[in-house]
Amino acid sequence: MNILWDLDGTLFDTYPKLVESFIKLSGEPLDPDEVLRWMKKDSKQTFKHFGISEDKREEFQQIDFEFKDEDKKPFPYVEDVLKMADKNVIVTHRNRESTLRLLKHWNLDQYFNEVVCPEEDGFPRKPDVASYVYVHEKYHIDLVIGDRALDVIPGKKLGIRTCLFQNDEAEADFHISSYQKFSEILKSTGFQS
Repeated sequence: MNILWDLDGTLFDTYPKLVESFIKLSGEPLDPDEVLRWMKKDSKQTFKHFGISEDKREEFQQIDFEFKDEDKKPFPYVEDVLKMADKNVIVTHRNRESTLRLLKHWNLDQYFNEVVCPEEDGFPRKPDVASYVYVHEKYHIDLVIGDRALDVIPGKKLGIRTCLFQNDEAEADFHISSYQKFSEILKSTGFQS
């Protein structure tokens, strides 16, 4: 089984620090729960909703980059799922430098065949399908796992099975709240790689 993963909110519990970074960038006393709700939709929408220019995206990433990697933990049992897969690939809006640093810090880099950062690799941002087409043609992806609708929409368009993590508000082939019983959930949904 070959899996295409999102990173933030799917492999790693990074939202607390991303929210903190966004509030710091805004310079306003924003409600963290409201920022999180918007970030779980799409960071572009978040910037627009709070009236922050997209020109500040690099500054936002720099603020987040300054937080310690030990504060951005992998979700429990995610490593067990990574070990189950034949190949794992990441498609993330996070920049490559911080993605590789985070994977290396938690010794998870060994499980990934490739990391695709659409903007750095010349692809449009998700939910555009271009980066998924590239990955699917190269690795024959069986399953897409993400935490937002925009993570699974390209997979669905390509006819790949999809899984939403800790999100029941968008459409996917199945939803999970924990990776603890992932293999049992796959079997119960009739998944065959």
